[in-house]
Amino acid sequence: MFSKITTIKSTGNYWDSIEKLKKELRDADAVLIGAGAGLSASAGFTYSGKRFEENFADFIEKYGFRDMYSAGFYPYNTLEEYWAYWSRYVFINRYQDAPNSVYRDLYRLVQKKDYFILTTNVDHCFQKAGFDKRRLFYTQGDYGLWQCSKPCHDQTYDNEAVIKKMVAVQQRRRIPSELIPYCPICGAPMAMNLRADNTFVEDNGWHVAAGRYQDFIRDHKGRRVLYWELGVGGNTPGIIKYPFWQMTAANPKAIYACVNFGEAYVPEKIAKRSICIHADIGEILKQL
Repeated sequence: MFSKITTIKSTGNYWDSIEKLKKELRDADAVLIGAGAGLSASAGFTYSGKRFEENFADFIEKYGFRDMYSAGFYPYNTLEEYWAYWSRYVFINRYQDAPNSVYRDLYRLVQKKDYFILTTNVDHCFQKAGFDKRRLFYTQGDYGLWQCSKPCHDQTYDNEAVIKKMVAVQQRRRIPSELIPYCPICGAPMAMNLRADNTFVEDNGWHVAAGRYQDFIRDHKGRRVLYWELGVGGNTPGIIKYPFWQMTAANPKAIYACVNFGEAYVPEKIAKRSICIHADIGEILKQL
């Protein structure tokens, strides 16, 4: 519907756009937030640079890795080394708090509104900031969950206790063999519950959240809804960006807003009912 039409990158100057967004946040019947990696990056969850170097110096020295994300796809020779890397990765991105207050600031803005969150982020930051888990749909998984790597069944497992133990006892980029997680049903190695290919497990909790998201859309059809996109890039536009454009186009009362440092743009068709702000999300939330 939108992929081939002209898009524009500005819907007003900086301060005018902030004032418009303030007004829409105040007046909207409901707020549907679509959150991508840029939101967590603004909160301090960066995957390269100092944070990566401080936590993975030994892996960088051995393999020459340049960022945390790509290093997760490296074909490690042993599961002991694989889980040494991934346990650290999960620990700092799931079980440590974000350095900045971005998620808490966002919660303060919408906590009294009728809101719902659709996100491709997997770091649990929304719940840690106080958002109601019944108003959250994590479409791409959760760093805090494991699944069977085959997978032989559609169930996920909390990994917090074992991840923290892996981090505490690993040596020379390896965990003890006895800590390697295996599927309790078929005995295959466990894997992260992250949507990387067609083995991703959509467990019961995932389907319940998906249903709540569809209920929210249905219950607010035709009402004054603010579709608020935060930090969504171009990797998976079919999850958040395109549906938000489509729902805005279909509802004359709706407003679309996008806050993204360098990637805030909108189709011409809905430009008159859109707010695009090119800036750091954390700074905009403080202004709001």
